[in-house]
Amino acid sequence: MHGSRTTRCTRRGLAALAAAGAALTVWSTAAPASAGTGAPASTGGDAVGDAKVVCTSDRPGLAPTLSHDIAAALNGRQGTSALALYDRTSGTNCEFQAATPFDSASVVKVTVLGALLRQTEEAHRALTSQEVKLTTDMITKSDNASTDALWHQIGRSGIQHFLDLAGMRDTVPGPGGAWGLTQITAADQLTLMRLLTAENGALGQESRDYALDLMQRVVPEQRWGVPAGAPASTTAHLKNGWLPRAEKGWRVHSVGTFDGSGNDYAMAVLSSGSDTMGYGVATVEAAAKVIHRDLAAAGDAT
Repeated sequence: MHGSRTTRCTRRGLAALAAAGAALTVWSTAAPASAGTGAPASTGGDAVGDAKVVCTSDRPGLAPTLSHDIAAALNGRQGTSALALYDRTSGTNCEFQAATPFDSASVVKVTVLGALLRQTEEAHRALTSQEVKLTTDMITKSDNASTDALWHQIGRSGIQHFLDLAGMRDTVPGPGGAWGLTQITAADQLTLMRLLTAENGALGQESRDYALDLMQRVVPEQRWGVPAGAPASTTAHLKNGWLPRAEKGWRVHSVGTFDGSGNDYAMAVLSSGSDTMGYGVATVEAAAKVIHRDLAAAGDAT
């Protein structure tokens, strides 16, 4: 679904979300490197079906652990999934089908926000009060009407300009006003999360802080997905997307960054082909839980 004004904050809320989403169906019909090389340790990859989870890390033992556990979490799950992860603290990166395209659903709203913030930077102006309201509702509540307004205000050229600056080369804006059918990859979504959490040429510090603040204030009933299993010491900044379509069932995605207590990592987990929204959420959360667990355990061991 491209977003919702939900009211319940427990798993029971998924039923309401699913019902709202259904209404949109018509619209959307290895060994550690030697000390002399300085190269990160890596894995040859643990298989999930015909694909592999491949991880690298500067921290001994972490790459094979993550590769094995992510594969175990995703093996046997219905549909198609993809994942991308980085952890700056341990120099860790993981990918699984990270170049596979998916319909974006509402995770594209972070891209819309980035494009608007880039436009304001280039125009040397602050957000208007109306833009503050629209962006707040778009990110914290996943409001569709606000996204419609901003998508048309920014324009396709404005969205593409931001994508070019961000280096999100595999992201293709949806046709016309169909922002939820933007084609995204886990790799590009992780690139966006990196931009929000480090100095770069696409977004200045004030813009990055604004985006992360909104992602931290996502309403409780939509705080599922990549925060699942996160240590209490971390702060999650996230955006989810969910959309049912006649082909390949539910698209359920979650992207986010995590900081606090020395943490600095982000992940993007995308899925399609689930029979229900709840099943897609469970797939995303299965991967997120083992990632949080393994990164926390590696940190405790240092």
